[in-house]
Amino acid sequence: MTEATVAGVAVDTRHWIGGERVGSAETFADVSPIDGSVVAHIARGGAAEARAAVAAARAAFPAWAATPPAERARLLHAVADGVEKRLAELAIVETTDNGALLRSHLRGVMPRVAHNLRFFADWLTDRLGHGDFDTRGHNNHVSWDPAGPCVLITPWNAPLMLATWKIAPALAAGNTVVLKPAEWTPLTASLFADITAEAGLPAGVFNVVQGYGEEVGAALVEDPDVRRISFTGSVPTAKAIGAAAGANLTPTSLELGGKSPLLVFADADLDLAADLAVEQYDNAGQVCLAATRILVEDSVAEEFTAKFTERAAKLVQGDPRDEATGIGPNIHAEHLARVDGFVQRAVAAGASVVAGGGPNEELGGLFYRPTLLTGVAQDSEIVQEEVFGPVLTLQTFADEDEAVTLANDTRFGLAATVATGDRDRAARVTERLVAGTVWVNCFFVRDLQAPFGGSRHSGVGREGGTWSFDFYCDVKNTVTAPNGWR
Repeated sequence: MTEATVAGVAVDTRHWIGGERVGSAETFADVSPIDGSVVAHIARGGAAEARAAVAAARAAFPAWAATPPAERARLLHAVADGVEKRLAELAIVETTDNGALLRSHLRGVMPRVAHNLRFFADWLTDRLGHGDFDTRGHNNHVSWDPAGPCVLITPWNAPLMLATWKIAPALAAGNTVVLKPAEWTPLTASLFADITAEAGLPAGVFNVVQGYGEEVGAALVEDPDVRRISFTGSVPTAKAIGAAAGANLTPTSLELGGKSPLLVFADADLDLAADLAVEQYDNAGQVCLAATRILVEDSVAEEFTAKFTERAAKLVQGDPRDEATGIGPNIHAEHLARVDGFVQRAVAAGASVVAGGGPNEELGGLFYRPTLLTGVAQDSEIVQEEVFGPVLTLQTFADEDEAVTLANDTRFGLAATVATGDRDRAARVTERLVAGTVWVNCFFVRDLQAPFGGSRHSGVGREGGTWSFDFYCDVKNTVTAPNGWR
């Protein structure tokens, strides 16, 4: 079969290469985390499909790179129009595919998809630029030249939103794209390909190849015709991609895992701090930015914990299509087993379970109870490694120095959140934290014009605003002498 009906929406299960649907000899099953049902059989790409997609992107690149920026921006806005027209379909298909809350997809995630496209289209035409400057009478002019075919490899926790975060600046810059979506959530990428075609994007400018990372993904990142690679996912996969990219000196952007802290000082609004902590269970904890390590000043730890557990107990777990649901399932049985393994090993090592601690037996399936563990050592696995599920740890600190030391004591550095009522303390602490993004008395406030990325093992490079164009382009400086003209 070449098409599946998912929640009443027809989705083509083949690749999108060179403006055409392309099948494969083999398929793989796409399973919904909501009920374990097989919703589609997806074309399983390999080296041949990877080569074909990169060849299509390479063939389309010269004409697309030469397309005036205003026309590229117009087409991206047309794609955004198509996303908004099909927003409800995209939302229900992605909820079916990855188990995230339908209301979040309808109200936040899918509107953000359209916003991603519009933002980078407008940045290209209105904001991208660097004023000319003088060097001993010579004029310097900075420009951003399209780099070539780009391979974008995206995760399953917010599939289309995170994909368009990369697709939009890559296309706006004048590059062509090969998207490899996560094999656990391929459906909205296929729908998005239809939308790009309906919007008039030329054949080969945007391509989608589906399959497993070790098969089609590996072939894509090894291709010498690829000029940029952007990956969001795990550290081990990033190392493999980096090694392959290094052989061809292909510039690579990596947005990887996190083990972010939430620092709660005694002078904080503890009701706000508890709300921020419970927010870390969003998307069943499957958020790279989540502050999964709660660090609380000794003197308020008991009061904070009481406020937190009271709020966490009110979370409604269940079908993500239900408006009342606050936390849905984890993505896959393999992933659920991984999450539970972390918790059970932590308990065996002496951690105490304050809340949750295992799968939700009442619901069955892939539902894991929102969990809080205390009595964890700083060097323990549960503190040092990314769980990527609804699992938080709570540790205490005596003073500001200890709080910062604990916060920075992992190999990651993606984000951090600080709750304090002291403006001076906020300034001191945020300056010392190792993180790409720091929130003070808030969480997940994002603006595409701000730089985003991680330090240490949380990634390489920054995205957002001009930083995205710096990556997806060959930035050129032209120096012109004041004389020599005829």
